Amino acid sequence: MLNRQILRPLKPKIRIHYGKKYRALQKAVQVENLNTVCAEARCPNVFECWNRGTATLMILGDVCTRACRFCSVKTGKPTWKDEGEPKRTAEAVSKMGLAHVVITSVDRDDLKDDYGSRIWAETILEIRKRNPKCTVEILTPDFKNHKPSLKRVFDAKPDIFSHNLECAEHISQSVRSQANWQVSLDVLRQSVSFNLLTKTGMMVGLGESAEEVLETMEQTEKIGVKIFTIGQYLQPTKKHLSVQRYVQEEEFEMYKKEGLKMGFSIVESGALVRSSYHADEQAKLMFKENL
Repeated sequence: MLNRQILRPLKPKIRIHYGKKYRALQKAVQVENLNTVCAEARCPNVFECWNRGTATLMILGDVCTRACRFCSVKTGKPTWKDEGEPKRTAEAVSKMGLAHVVITSVDRDDLKDDYGSRIWAETILEIRKRNPKCTVEILTPDFKNHKPSLKRVFDAKPDIFSHNLECAEHISQSVRSQANWQVSLDVLRQSVSFNLLTKTGMMVGLGESAEEVLETMEQTEKIGVKIFTIGQYLQPTKKHLSVQRYVQEEEFEMYKKEGLKMGFSIVESGALVRSSYHADEQAKLMFKENL
C-alpha cells in the first residue's frame, strides 16, 4: 500500500494579489517585449516576487531546444533572432528600478557557434552600463560545457553565477535526458575557478532520498559553491514527471541546518523555493550592501 503520509500534498498558501509593483513590472516587461521565467515556468511565487518588485528575465527567446521532463517552458525549434534584446533588457531593468536582477535563458543548442553566450555577455554588460548600482545574477544553461562560451560569460563578470544541478545524480537522466549531471558540476567548478560567487539548486520529490540530497549538497560545497536552493517539485501538467513524494517542512529545515554546517553561506530550503526566490535578499547578505 502507498504511504499516504508521504504522498499527502503540502498546501502552501499562495496569495494572488495584483499590486502596483506587480502592474508596473508587468508593463515594463510587455513594453520591452521580454519574457520572464516567472510566467513561462509557471512559478508559484510570481505574485509574491512581482509585488516585491523582483522578477527573473528570460533572454534568447521563449522556446527551448531541450525537453526536460520537469519543465513547462516551450520546447521545439527556436526562431528567435533579436540583436536588440540586451539593450531592451537593460532598459526594462531601469524602468523597474531594480537593485538586483536575475537573468536566465532557454537552452539554445541550435546556436552551434556559441550557444547564445554572446547575447548573454552583451546583456550583462548593457545592464552594467545603464544600471551601474544594480547587482546582476545569472542563471545559465550549461552551454554544452563549451569552454570559450563559458569564458565569454564569466568574463562579463556577473555578481552571482548560478547553474542548477536540478536533481540528485542517479535520477538526472530521467529528469533531464539531454543534460549531463557531471557536466553541470563541472560548469559550477569552472565558475568558482573564475572567482565568481557561485550558486546552484535542486528539486526534491522526484525519487531521491534524503541522503542523496545531502550528498549533492556536500559535493557542491566542496568545490566552492556558496549558495544552495532546495524546493519541492510540482508537476506542471499531466505530461510531465509525476511527483514521487511531498517533502515535509521538517525535512526542508533539516537540509538548511545541515547545509549551513557544511559551510554554505546561504541555504534557501522550502516547498515553494525556486532558484531566484529571495535572490535580492541573498545578494544583500552576500555583499552586505544596502541594495
